[in-house]
Amino acid sequence: MLLPNALRSLKSPNFRRYYIGQAVSMLGSWMQSVAIMWLAYRLTNSTASTGLVGFLAMVPAIFVTPLAGALADRVSRKKLLVIIQIALIALAAALTITTYTGHITLPALAAFAFCQGILNGLEVPTRHAFFVQLIDDKTDLPNAIALNSININGTRLIGPAIGGLLIAQVGEAACFGLNALSYLAVLFQLARITPKIDRKISANAGFMRDVLDGWRYTFAHPVLRVLMLMVGAVSFAISPYTILMPAISVETFGQGAKLNGIFISAVGLGALTGAIAFAMRPNVRGLTSWLAGTSAIAAIGVIGFAFSRNEGLSFGCMAMTGLGLMGTSVAANTIIQSIVDDDKRGRVVSIYSTFFIGSAPLGHLAAGWLADRLGAPNTFLACGIWCACASLIYLRYLPKLRAHIRPIYLNRGIIPIVHLEEKS
Repeated sequence: MLLPNALRSLKSPNFRRYYIGQAVSMLGSWMQSVAIMWLAYRLTNSTASTGLVGFLAMVPAIFVTPLAGALADRVSRKKLLVIIQIALIALAAALTITTYTGHITLPALAAFAFCQGILNGLEVPTRHAFFVQLIDDKTDLPNAIALNSININGTRLIGPAIGGLLIAQVGEAACFGLNALSYLAVLFQLARITPKIDRKISANAGFMRDVLDGWRYTFAHPVLRVLMLMVGAVSFAISPYTILMPAISVETFGQGAKLNGIFISAVGLGALTGAIAFAMRPNVRGLTSWLAGTSAIAAIGVIGFAFSRNEGLSFGCMAMTGLGLMGTSVAANTIIQSIVDDDKRGRVVSIYSTFFIGSAPLGHLAAGWLADRLGAPNTFLACGIWCACASLIYLRYLPKLRAHIRPIYLNRGIIPIVHLEEKS
């Protein structure tokens, strides 16, 4: 199958099938995400409430995701994903019915968000570890990760905008119902996939010992340790934009769900632009510097949005924010998956997901509390300053990081010896 180099991982039939199903599912997920935040704000008119719901939707990642990584290193990842998709369908259907009949309350919405957070905490690391079993050539793994980001951010561009229009026209229940249907696409494609057998750890070893071994391995590793902390710091600072956006749309711009969806879609546009550029990269060299640049771009975007009172300028700032957040997370994920051993992949990827996803609810809770006291624009400013400080600290470690990565890349054949003096 002839494809451009930027789409090379789609030559693998298994990955291509899964990618199509995931695209449909992610579109529904983004519609539901914006609807949940808007519903929380509509029920209470409080950013603290949206912050609480955002916190509950993501906090399970802190506890569930590390366990999911160890589980993904032991059992069939395909079977685990099928079970998770079925549970997500049931949850979205229940949310649809409850909202449509008018029985939804903030405590019920918070409970739904928490349950979905548990399922997402299981699904995300399993899905990322599953990629290596779907591609025919392991050198295409960085491209598969980049295309997954294009998938997520392309649907982030479209999904919230569609969700905002649906909310304005027919209500939040429509978004929840369409999301329930979208999971069927993943189930259909999983039924058509026969993944490669990947190396597993022994199921006879203690489960919690495996979990702890993954954490020890990660934080004893000089590269993995820095990347995890950096991703966590950036996610903590940038992710709260979703729970602050309803207040900005209503209080700063005097509008409603439509503008809220447009601003969130701007994040998707920026992230999609960056993901396309990332997919066109020929290899992983230079990603440590890329990460430094994208984290700085995210900080500039958030700070600019805090001061902007113009819709067009604000849209551009949120696009920068999306590009920066995507660039940081995908660069870190790609470096991690390029240097980690196969039998530890699920656990290390789960720790990455814990820091990236698990830091977000802490940021949501802190930003929601701060916005009720300082206002949403000032909270955006504080988040931008935090991200800028993280980027500056990372720059200090960059030379040491490169020195550690070079021999790993050489040993794995990722870069030839002639490139020893080039950037990692």
